[in-house]
Amino acid sequence: MLQTANQPDEDDLAIRGDNHSILKMVGIDKSFPGVKALQKVSFSVDRGEVHALVGENGAGKSTLMKILSGAYTSDHGAIWFDGEITAHASPSEMIDRGIAVIYQEFAQAPHLTVAENIFMHRLPTTRAGIVDWSEMEVQSVRYMERLGFAIDPRTQVSDLSVAQRQMVEIARAISRNAKLIVLDEPSAVLGDSELEKLFVTIRSLQDEGVSFIYISHRLKEVFDISQSVTVLKDGEVMKSDKTENWTTETLIQAMVGRSLTDYFPSRSPNFGDEVLRVTGLSCGDMVKDVSLSLRSGEILGVCGLAGAGRSELLRAIVGADAIDSGTIELHGNSATINSPRKAIALGLGFAPEDRKTEGLFLDQSVGFNITISRLRDFITGFRLNLGKEKAAVRGHIERLRVKTPTVETRIGNLSGGNQQKCVLAKQLNAKCDVLLVDEPTRGVDVGAKREIYDLLVELTEKNGLAILMVSSELPEILGMCDRILVMREGVMTAELTKDDASEEEIMKYATFH
Repeated sequence: MLQTANQPDEDDLAIRGDNHSILKMVGIDKSFPGVKALQKVSFSVDRGEVHALVGENGAGKSTLMKILSGAYTSDHGAIWFDGEITAHASPSEMIDRGIAVIYQEFAQAPHLTVAENIFMHRLPTTRAGIVDWSEMEVQSVRYMERLGFAIDPRTQVSDLSVAQRQMVEIARAISRNAKLIVLDEPSAVLGDSELEKLFVTIRSLQDEGVSFIYISHRLKEVFDISQSVTVLKDGEVMKSDKTENWTTETLIQAMVGRSLTDYFPSRSPNFGDEVLRVTGLSCGDMVKDVSLSLRSGEILGVCGLAGAGRSELLRAIVGADAIDSGTIELHGNSATINSPRKAIALGLGFAPEDRKTEGLFLDQSVGFNITISRLRDFITGFRLNLGKEKAAVRGHIERLRVKTPTVETRIGNLSGGNQQKCVLAKQLNAKCDVLLVDEPTRGVDVGAKREIYDLLVELTEKNGLAILMVSSELPEILGMCDRILVMREGVMTAELTKDDASEEEIMKYATFH
């Protein structure tokens, strides 16, 4: 057991006799100046189970995991782990005891090999004290094979896919005999097939007795992979129960304090003229003879299974990918769009699926990211009018309710929800009247999702913005869209009205039609 400051004796007694749990945290408190981050949090993980930890940004998930990892010390409470009691354990001590935390941003050296990353800071040596490269590579192969992945241990990590790099992190954890692995938003950058491979790996390690804490905003994953779910809200445990006893409705209600029926904003659409028409568009093997139309004030959804061509359709329309055939009309006029820059000039905005690599400059400020789409509006003579630029940025921040300390704050420091709002602000700054959005709430917590939904509806109803929205979350498509287009293998298989659409109807056209 890991003991923390001011640990009460009754907590110690309460947890000593529990042989079913690999981890038990009891009565954890943590405060920062002016903020009570955790209040009497109790959280346990059974041996060999996947326990999902969910909640909005700021709910206390990261703080709780940092206390578990030894990065923070709690103000009060007790932590038991695999029968050992240790006061104020450091992160390295926690790793040695069998706790591994794998964050979204991998702790890797990209310029080193797979084997060097797996054995980082503990390279095996010969009796002469020389690094035993051969032994390290042999062991690395064994660990990767144990995870079901065949990767050459001599491969440089920078040459791997995100999914492969994630497996290297897990291999490093099991090479240290990890008994409990914390996965922080592991699916944020994975495709559906890669996610399924991750789930296979998790289940395989479960069979070996390894336990997992799975942190995710994607509720479908929570139901697919976990056996237990704990909800944190404002630093307190709202409820903890077996996954089979939760429903999507009760889980969302525990996370945000309102029911699923109130989750999507009500709409009073007032459709105007047609602003976008696509006819016979083809792009490689992923988009085949697709036609669609979009009116001002309308939200048109595009859905389908992974590989259906949804994202590729948006990229083709905005000129990110070259089209093979077809025509595009904006406001009734033929448009030749061969680049996103040309699309923006024509009033066609694009919020890409991966905001971190394609939508934002993470090392730049909030202000820089919002105004870069149309910087010429702030140039007077040959100089940038900083006052005018800041005023515009503040206007967008206020309008979209972006939570940021200042306009100069590094955008990479903002939450996923606030980053996504800045992506939308960038398109509004470019004066776009047609907006293509790809997975608008991916990697965003449940509360921030509702804020983004409200913004999209407000922009359509008050500004007449026309939105073409791709989403892999069917409840999001059904709750937000006025019409729904279904794709399968690059082909448009159905157009459904809001009244006719259902998850079953969509899946019928996405899979069999």
